[in-house]
Amino acid sequence: MASSSAFLLLALSLLALHFCCCHGKGGGDDGNGVTAIYSLGDSITDTGNLVKEAPPGMFETIKHLPYGVTLGTPTGRCSDGLLMIDFLAEDLGLPFLNPYLGKNKSFDHGVNFAVAGATAMDPSDQFNLTVPMPFASNSLKVQLRWFKDFLKSSFDTDEGNSSLLFFFQLPTFLALNTDHSKPFRVSAEIRKKLQSSLVLVGEIGGNDYNYAFFENKAVAEVEKLIPGVIKTIIDAAKEVLAMGASRVIIPGNFPIGCVPGYLAMNAASSEPADYDSAGCLRELNHFAAKHNTRLQSAVSELQASHRNASVAYADYYNSFLTLLHNASSLGFDAASTRKACCGAGGGEYNFEWQRMCGFAGATACEEPSTYLSWDGIHMTQAAYRAMSRLIYHGKYLQPQILSFPEKYGQT
Repeated sequence: MASSSAFLLLALSLLALHFCCCHGKGGGDDGNGVTAIYSLGDSITDTGNLVKEAPPGMFETIKHLPYGVTLGTPTGRCSDGLLMIDFLAEDLGLPFLNPYLGKNKSFDHGVNFAVAGATAMDPSDQFNLTVPMPFASNSLKVQLRWFKDFLKSSFDTDEGNSSLLFFFQLPTFLALNTDHSKPFRVSAEIRKKLQSSLVLVGEIGGNDYNYAFFENKAVAEVEKLIPGVIKTIIDAAKEVLAMGASRVIIPGNFPIGCVPGYLAMNAASSEPADYDSAGCLRELNHFAAKHNTRLQSAVSELQASHRNASVAYADYYNSFLTLLHNASSLGFDAASTRKACCGAGGGEYNFEWQRMCGFAGATACEEPSTYLSWDGIHMTQAAYRAMSRLIYHGKYLQPQILSFPEKYGQT
């Protein structure tokens, strides 16, 4: 009996020491000391995973110019150049994130698990949608599994030494394991790495809605997906936090009613009253706002229940509207804010689904830096740079959990 009590006292002392040393800095951390970034998401963040996984002949357009034209070479990014994640890494003094599926790449300062076209929910959990491969295999659950596999293979060097802590810290050391396979045990080395890292959970979820809208489902019907998408994102964030992450950013969705692809798709059936003063579709923006309102509420609950970590919401919606309304002063052509730089058809949106950027008949504008939209769906490097400044150096990261080395931070 006495030995059991002594063992329990020792374990509780170790537990208290762990929380004091590992968690005490989380909530008030100003963002310094980020040594790695780990990113989950879709085409807004993918730096080359889709092109590595896609079968030969599929998604050939992003493998070739004019994609990457501003960089002088295609990189697998869905843009003419860099993405927000690139500018964020640069501002933190870190190298650009290599895609997880890239071969012989350095992952010393982070990994990008995002895949263009990926959904938050598994397609089987959504409507009866005809989702093209390889999208169906790259949901958030799959990316989380990649993340765990990477951490375990790279940092799980002291599993035996952490077994005592694991036993007494089951909620923290046992990840939620959304795929319901074997438990994921988090070693002290994994926790140490995540304590000095930044994890982005998204932007993701946009494609869950995109695929439904592209199959002509009504807005009211697509809204039924919102609770499931939000739950999937928040569950993923909880899992990352349980693994030891001390800084997590969860972005919201864009105002999709301002996207040239959606504007072109709805042009024939829309009336003047369907548009707002910026020329965006009201109903689609209201839909995106509903997603964001629910996500923000869920993030607030996450913040309240994880006070030893820094959790922030990235407001893509209002930062984009700020960019749109101030396009001229930020160096963009105000007449081209709703027009794709690379596309076909000319007109108000320069977008046709049958002749998207990279296909025969589509051409790229001469100065992508003056456009917000690159291909009618994704943004230009210049727009992503402006968005990065508005979010990570402005008021659209809520709360502001990052600061930047003086020599960097000049996106």
